[in-house]
Amino acid sequence: MPSFDVVSKVNSMEVENALQQSQREIATRFDFRDTGTTIERNAEGIVVTANAESRVEAALDVLKGKMVRRNVSLKHLDPQKVIPGGKGMFRQVVKIKEGIDRDNARTIVDLVKNSKLKVQAAIHEDAVRVTGKNRDDLQAVIQLLRGTELPIELQYNNFRE
Repeated sequence: MPSFDVVSKVNSMEVENALQQSQREIATRFDFRDTGTTIERNAEGIVVTANAESRVEAALDVLKGKMVRRNVSLKHLDPQKVIPGGKGMFRQVVKIKEGIDRDNARTIVDLVKNSKLKVQAAIHEDAVRVTGKNRDDLQAVIQLLRGTELPIELQYNNFRE
C-alpha cells in the first residue's frame, strides 16, 4: 500500500550558515558597534545578547532575515523572553523546533480523518505516517495539509508505492 510520512525537519546546515552570516553582519554594521551584541549557538539553542533590549530585538531581526534568505521557515524558531543578564546585558534564547509534537500530530490525524478520504494516519514518534490504497488520495492529503495553517512547518517524504 502506498504511504508517506509527514515530518517537520530543519536543515541544520542552512541554520548554521544563516547564523554565521548574521554574526558577520552584526560585527560590521554601524548601529551594532560598541553594543556588545553577539549571536552564538549553544546547547539551549541560539543565544542573542546585547546591552539593550532593543538591540537584542534588532539582532533577532537580522537573524530572521538571514533565515528567510536561506529558505529556513521562521516557524522553526521559538524565541523566548528577553531577560536581563549580568553587567547590564540582555539575553534572549531562540530555540529551534524540530519534529511534530503530540498535539500537532493529533491535529494532523484529525484533519486527515475528517477529510473523508480513504486513508489512515498514524503517529510514529515525531512523524505522522499516512497510508492508503490510492496514490491520488495521498496526494489529496498533501494538498489538504498544505492548505491548512499549522504552527509548524511540514515536509512530506518517504513516499512509497
